Amino acid sequence: MKNQSMNRLNRLTLAAMFTAFAYIVMFVLRIPGIGGFLTFDLKDAVITVAALLLGPISGVVISLLVALLEMITVSGTGHWGALMNFASSAVFAACASAVYLHAPRLKKKVSGAWCGLGLSILAMTVTMLGMNLLITPIYSGLSVEAVADMLVPLLLPFNLIKALLNASMVMLLYKPVTVALRRSRLIARSDESTDSLRLSRLSIVVFCVSVVLAAVCVFLLIRVFGGHVEFFSPIQPK
Repeated sequence: MKNQSMNRLNRLTLAAMFTAFAYIVMFVLRIPGIGGFLTFDLKDAVITVAALLLGPISGVVISLLVALLEMITVSGTGHWGALMNFASSAVFAACASAVYLHAPRLKKKVSGAWCGLGLSILAMTVTMLGMNLLITPIYSGLSVEAVADMLVPLLLPFNLIKALLNASMVMLLYKPVTVALRRSRLIARSDESTDSLRLSRLSIVVFCVSVVLAAVCVFLLIRVFGGHVEFFSPIQPK
């Protein structure tokens, strides 16, 4: 009973820590005003690391808490924006966690992490394109046709680049965060290889691929959205 209480307390502590960290990342590392109504941030990477450690449900709960905090502090899109932020983070984190923690033959393997993140990228991109078509016209003053015209030049590259960059950050953050939490005894220790930051051949490959992917995403972000609203006029309400 004591061990169960400690495990529950540790999980709540970790969930609170990741919620706070995701909010800080969202608050500090954000690029608002893309296309007049989109905001680029890296909070999904933090939420997904939490989901990989705590499970998909925890990832969904943290996504909801961060979306609510964002709504009442920095967002200008109200509850509709919060709904879209929640959906984006929850789909991304839950898909990666479900594959990594529960998929047969992929459970807690690097291949499982890559497959889970690949599914996350696809699922988040498709989900947000659909939600943009359904919800953006409600609060933005734009017609459905106007939003549909933005799908290929704006919304698809935005969501795809955001998902790819967050995925690369997950791969860079997951091992050092896990090692730090195991050393602090907030999560259970496993074998020596996963409790050490010593670089194996596989970890070097993962690191290099993640860095290259992140660099490509940053380049594309600057190339495509460097002026924030330079290529797309800000939304003008009807």
